[in-house]
Amino acid sequence: MNKKILINSTINEVRIAITEDKQLAEYFIDLPDKEKLLGNIYLGRVNRVVQGLNAAFISIGQKQDAFLHFSDIDESLESDVEIEDDETEDEPETETLSKAVDKSHKTDDEISTDVALRKTHAIKRNVTSEATFSTKSSGNIQINLEEGQDILVQVTREAYGTKGVKVTSKVSLPGRYVVFLPFEEWIGVSKKINSHKERSRLRKLARNTLPKGSGCIIRTAAHGKTDDELKEDWDSLITTWKEVEQKVELSKPPTLLYQDMHLTSSIIRDLFTKDVTEVIIDSKKLYNEIIIYLKKKSPALLDKVTYYKGKKSLFDEYGVERDIAKTFRRTVHLKSGASFAIDQTEAMVVIDINSGRSVDKDQEGTALKTNMEVLKEVARHIRLRDLAGIILIDFIDMKNPANRKKVYYAMNKELERDRAKTVTYPLTKLGLLQITRQRINQNISEKVSDLCPTCGGSGKITSKSVLLNQIERWLKNFRANTKEFRLELVVHPDIADYMTQGTLSRLSKLMIKYFVKINIKQADSMSISQFQFHSLKKQKDITSEYMNGA
Repeated sequence: MNKKILINSTINEVRIAITEDKQLAEYFIDLPDKEKLLGNIYLGRVNRVVQGLNAAFISIGQKQDAFLHFSDIDESLESDVEIEDDETEDEPETETLSKAVDKSHKTDDEISTDVALRKTHAIKRNVTSEATFSTKSSGNIQINLEEGQDILVQVTREAYGTKGVKVTSKVSLPGRYVVFLPFEEWIGVSKKINSHKERSRLRKLARNTLPKGSGCIIRTAAHGKTDDELKEDWDSLITTWKEVEQKVELSKPPTLLYQDMHLTSSIIRDLFTKDVTEVIIDSKKLYNEIIIYLKKKSPALLDKVTYYKGKKSLFDEYGVERDIAKTFRRTVHLKSGASFAIDQTEAMVVIDINSGRSVDKDQEGTALKTNMEVLKEVARHIRLRDLAGIILIDFIDMKNPANRKKVYYAMNKELERDRAKTVTYPLTKLGLLQITRQRINQNISEKVSDLCPTCGGSGKITSKSVLLNQIERWLKNFRANTKEFRLELVVHPDIADYMTQGTLSRLSKLMIKYFVKINIKQADSMSISQFQFHSLKKQKDITSEYMNGA
């Protein structure tokens, strides 16, 4: 596979495109007003513990409290991590091992620091009832958290919609070759390292290098690296962790203790591997930064990095700009005539597949052929748009169960390329396929768009006739409560035109019906779905006073 990383930098943003065989596969964008929090470590404070949600809300200095699920606190919970063969390299899930601590000779400050560093459970201070969390393997487990407690947390999911960031107390520091786990005592090795001899070498080196009481995940990029290269990565991460520990002792929550690399550096660290053919950058500054990083971490990859000097835009030169434009369309059309539409809510994405002009006498065969063609593009757009949560795909109906299985297995195979964790469920008789996909970042549409001030994000606005009815209901309430006669109505110019059209306009009819004199005023700044009434007698806005029922 010909895989390239293209990095385009402008004054206001950095865009990163990953292409596979000249087709856009993944897209990232770094905007100055969209702060990246993923991977940051904070000393936070527990604001609320909510048993009903199996979660606590942690103050980390953001507008919204961070969400900490109980499963990310207690070390006895089940985990998807395989201790000997873990392949979740980029966002490792960790399991916490029990550490007994003698508190009899410690001061309150030392105990507080230990709690923050996750070396011991929270100290119970006159807590009459503790939250519990039910697990399959261990039954009910008590959660030792209380309001006002300091705790060290790391962001594992960016905020989206109305939801704040998600955090974990299972902290990790990612490096080029390893992920350092300061509170774990196990060693995981990527499943993609197949050689038993190499796996044994890496584990042995890790045991001899890591500080007591800590662990790591060894990433695929570590395969074949020398002991010195790996030790340098470990030493760098351990030094960083010691700095975090020192900050904890000197800081008061909420405090940022560690900030992860900016987007470009993290992409190079995590995704620039041997299977990447070339990295092309059009910014001299970023090019130099990447060269310096690779000289230190992966000198063998230096020859794959190119500085782009062409007059044409980098993304235009490689045909990426056109694919990016398609990323934001609701409907995606295929050459065969089939298409699919993507609609998104806060927690769910619905993808509706249409056969278009792909019609044949053999309806079952046509349905299977179209579904098999479209699912490849659907899987690509799931990755490209970074769609997450519950994804529901409405395939064209197929009566044959064997055909439904073919589509299910084909979708599973396409999603194997996805770095995010996905779970696919078999098609129902109605042709619905359900996917759950791990949410880490905001999806692309959330990053590059703001809520529409006119429609409020619905994509639709109130019709003129409905708005006129609201105005009339307001006038009815107004007339029932006051004898005032003169008003000023402020509306959008389009609404003003609608109300004043004709010999006997809609505005005239309202004035006659409710015995009121209305001067209409146009305001471009007004939303087309809003109106304001001003009292000329009182010289003030009285809209809210008579809004009941409007």
